[in-house]
Amino acid sequence: MQVIEVINPCNGEVVGVCPRATENDAAKSIEAAHEAFKKWKKVSVAERVKLQHKAAEGMRKHAEELAQIIANELGRPIAGCLTEISRSADLLDFYAEEGLRLKGEIPLHNIEGEKALIIREPIGVVVSITPFNYPITLLTMKLGAALVAGCTVVAKPSEDTPLSTVRLGQIFEEVGYPENVFKVITGYGHEIGHTLIEHPLVSKIAFTGGTNTGKRIGQAAAAHNKRITLELGGQSPAVVCADANIEVAAAAIVRHGFANSGQFCYRVNRVYVHASIYELFVDKMVELAQKLTLGSPFSGCDMGPIINQKIYQNSEVQVADALEKGASIRTGGKRLTGELYDKGWFFPPTIVADANHSMKVMTEETFGPVIGVMPFNSNDEAITLANDSEYGLAAYVFSENLAIALRMAESFEAGSVWINNIHRSYHDVPFGGVKQSGMGREKGRYGIEAYTELKTIYLNY
Repeated sequence: MQVIEVINPCNGEVVGVCPRATENDAAKSIEAAHEAFKKWKKVSVAERVKLQHKAAEGMRKHAEELAQIIANELGRPIAGCLTEISRSADLLDFYAEEGLRLKGEIPLHNIEGEKALIIREPIGVVVSITPFNYPITLLTMKLGAALVAGCTVVAKPSEDTPLSTVRLGQIFEEVGYPENVFKVITGYGHEIGHTLIEHPLVSKIAFTGGTNTGKRIGQAAAAHNKRITLELGGQSPAVVCADANIEVAAAAIVRHGFANSGQFCYRVNRVYVHASIYELFVDKMVELAQKLTLGSPFSGCDMGPIINQKIYQNSEVQVADALEKGASIRTGGKRLTGELYDKGWFFPPTIVADANHSMKVMTEETFGPVIGVMPFNSNDEAITLANDSEYGLAAYVFSENLAIALRMAESFEAGSVWINNIHRSYHDVPFGGVKQSGMGREKGRYGIEAYTELKTIYLNY
């Protein structure tokens, strides 16, 4: 059996191995999940809910273990890894309770001797394909909804961070999930992706990742009439109006934009600041960014490394492009070196000032700790700049005038908008993007409904 070595991005050391699955392995996993689906879909919702709560509790019981696995394979500070496990367990609990609330309908046609029943049925075998940056959260966003709806799941994690998903699968087995209801398969997407997407027994593909890959998955799925949920790239804007609270806005943007070393899809990537407060605001961002520390996950630092060279290069390329086109680097901008950093992919929090839309940092997803900042003169200009993107995952606005903030939020072409604060998305509301940022929604009851098909039964009596 061939294996994939999992590399610690802090120091280049091998922290574990996982199987390098073949197309035949992928097909067998799907077939096993399909057999399991025949029984799982008949299990009562109450029993599915009971098991899902047990899985959430199992995650909490093994939180330290799971967090250490993520820290070693991803390089994120351990505190953030523990938060990921906690939030993911909470999401499983939420989905479980929300599953109890799914309902059908009986329209009041008032036709004697006849009723029309509208019911929801589980869609079937679901393939979940997830990236490296939040390996457990992005899986549970799909897994918790699919399982409580009565689907079975074949999960393919990123080859960079597969170990945490493998352990999660074991925890689900330990709490009593039937065999093959949740299967984990590890391997390279270019080797087994074709089978996972096009196998005739797969009913839906749920994917989080890059836009170009998502488009290819969508095209392949459409050719076979498969259902899809695509949560893709982002290039999220933040608008700081003239009347914004500078302290609040700068702290929120720096905290969010550099979390997980900038490696998530709805982070602040570009900031538009009213010209009247531009220099003051940039100075505040720089002050806060320079306080952030980088190091190993267990050192108490604020940021870790970037996952690999391919992702790291985005930051380096965008900084060079911005400098060439006239921007200034107010802090960061160069790879960190020295004993602590030479063996890893460490890039400091970087603020690119005097940016414009000719620069990659303002138009392309970075997936790294680089934020572009440019001034604007009117709110209408800011809205135009914010919407001048093929992406539409998230947007942010800061203004002490609620009317201005709400009008801007309504004008942004984005699936989620935050006003005067930035925090993680809530479990009970939909999350997803517009334009090239994806298709469909996760979380909330909407996330569970996405794993069901509607059926109409005409009953005559």
